[in-house]
Amino acid sequence: MISDTQLKQLVEAAIFAAEEPVTLDQLLGGVLSQFSLNKPRVRQVLDQLQEDYRERGVQLVEVASGFRFQTRADLGPALVHMWPERTPKYSAALLETLALIAWQQPTTRGEIEAIRGVSVSTQIMRTLQERGWVKVVGHKEVPGRPALFATTKEFLDYFSLQSVADLPALVEPTEPDTRERDTNEV
Repeated sequence: MISDTQLKQLVEAAIFAAEEPVTLDQLLGGVLSQFSLNKPRVRQVLDQLQEDYRERGVQLVEVASGFRFQTRADLGPALVHMWPERTPKYSAALLETLALIAWQQPTTRGEIEAIRGVSVSTQIMRTLQERGWVKVVGHKEVPGRPALFATTKEFLDYFSLQSVADLPALVEPTEPDTRERDTNEV
């Protein structure tokens, strides 16, 4: 029999030591396999740990691939000084392409080009695939059978999302206000 405190410590240690996010099934089939525990009980422990870490410098978060510890997002600007190397800078074209794939998935390169109004370079698609953020999920049933692209679990994990449903709502651009402004406005 394992006490509540020991169970909490074991789950916390397992997630902390893991190199990748850990799923509930991985916990039950691995470190907790010697105990007679069910998913609701382990989920309750995970919820308690999330609450325990809510106001701390690190948090237990659930992403698409499972649970992981990560630093609080609001501490990022202060922590960035600890590591001399910079995160890669991505072009606006790459980020626009990634955003379109995320919101329109599955989508073809041609559909992305039609929305952006410019061609999508092979290098952009290669970079997104090498980064593990995008993959080919099939082919569209039209002449030429173009590849259909969609985001991956790595994309969701990187952006701390559990699913594409967690993406912010897509806001349609509005037309700029072309009316003359009142000269008395400040």
